[in-house]
Amino acid sequence: MISRRRLLATAAALPLALSAGAACARPTTRTATGATRALPIPPLAAGALGADGVRRFTLTAQTGNSEIKPGISTPTWGYNGSMLGPTLRARRGETVEVHVRNTLPEATSVHWHGMHVPAASDGGPHQMIAPGGEWTPLWRIEQPAATLWYHPHPHGVTEAHVYRGLAGLFVLDDDTSATLGLPGDYGRDDIPLVIQDRRFTADGHLDETLPSSYGLLGDTLIVNGATAAHHQLPGRRARLRLLNGSSSRVLNLGFADNREFALIATDGGLLSGPVPLRRIQLSPGERADIVVDLAAAENLTLRAFPVDLRAGIDRPERFGFDDTFEVLTLRAATTADPAPALSAVLTVIEPLAATLPVTRTFDLKWFKINGAGMDMNRIDLTIPTGATEVWQVRNLEDWPHNFHVHDVQFQIRSIDATPPPAALSGWKDTVYTEPSRTYELAMRFTGPADPAHPYMYHCHLLHHEDKGMMGQFLILDPGQQPTFTPTPMADMHDMPQMGDMPGMGSGPHGH
Repeated sequence: MISRRRLLATAAALPLALSAGAACARPTTRTATGATRALPIPPLAAGALGADGVRRFTLTAQTGNSEIKPGISTPTWGYNGSMLGPTLRARRGETVEVHVRNTLPEATSVHWHGMHVPAASDGGPHQMIAPGGEWTPLWRIEQPAATLWYHPHPHGVTEAHVYRGLAGLFVLDDDTSATLGLPGDYGRDDIPLVIQDRRFTADGHLDETLPSSYGLLGDTLIVNGATAAHHQLPGRRARLRLLNGSSSRVLNLGFADNREFALIATDGGLLSGPVPLRRIQLSPGERADIVVDLAAAENLTLRAFPVDLRAGIDRPERFGFDDTFEVLTLRAATTADPAPALSAVLTVIEPLAATLPVTRTFDLKWFKINGAGMDMNRIDLTIPTGATEVWQVRNLEDWPHNFHVHDVQFQIRSIDATPPPAALSGWKDTVYTEPSRTYELAMRFTGPADPAHPYMYHCHLLHHEDKGMMGQFLILDPGQQPTFTPTPMADMHDMPQMGDMPGMGSGPHGH
């Protein structure tokens, strides 16, 4: 028997086995065979600081070929290279400008996931960049130090664009984080880890065949665009900036020897203090910064373990089964002193809307939110500038979803009327919503108001988003009226989507 907590496809779906009538599969650990290679580190881009005080970056979306698996060339997409993109870095209080060029054969966009940013610069599906086109958003960084990321957001095909390789980190710094003595040598002891899953065809191409209506699930885990990697540390302590950049897979991360590590930050920045953990579970789009200590000359394996999705078992044939993956091997310096204890206080987080009643309710079901699929021509919500709201999000299915809100960071006030665990006590912009549970999220909309350009809220399992599990909202000043005029484009159901093949259902239950 397979328990309720071990079902759902967070590992490779097994279409061939299931079609042959296989009822279950024993979880296995995907281990690296042969020698590993050095972990690729995305180049750090600090931009160019102009005389006007604006820090300017350049990104070019382009095609290329990447050696994801050793010795095999795979066609991919990337920013300023063949796959993924540079890590952009800026400080709180700076004004940044990003000049984006699109040399791809398709229109795309660049969304600054987790960033407080004016709606016209958000990079959602209304800020599309045509092939050969350019886009130059400008905004001021007005939020704490955090590990954010950027990725495409074209309506109906986000999954395909991310799957082909378009993603990168955007790291924010501030004065508080600089005083804490955390590992801060980028690429050495402060290590970016973009974790994703992929499947490959026999000739080494990315396999975009959708095995189920759940979404893409790969049988190969890649980190920073490569398989089977190791990283040599300069000392005995490491800060890992973890991003689950997968389309659909939930990752339950920890170390092979079950050692304790310290969670120091989530999506929106530092926690009040370090939280000791042995596992950290991240759904697509979520980030976590952890600190781990090693012994001298020790090798330590980061691993993805079976997940706990609180899944139903009414139709187990819908799902693949959990596998574990080896993610990365860390190698400590041969001679290095132990690191000092982490500070017990990292930052101060004031509770937001502790007694405010629920403002709005969002029901997640059937690739829809509150019974409606995404309509690019419809504004679903208008929110007053400066408003503090509590959003009640309910997953009404036995099916995984998560929930992401553009522009704001939120606090999880409760899960089924119970305070969240310490690991979820900080600022978040994406949260995994367990089946049949209710989440209360408190957030403040500081503006600026924009009656013409909307933000999005949606499930960040990318196939669900592409299928229509998304809505949009405007932030308005008092008395201001919307002036939103949608850009003419095809209805989402007319757009090509991954997995739209004969005989494949459009919803999680085959409807």
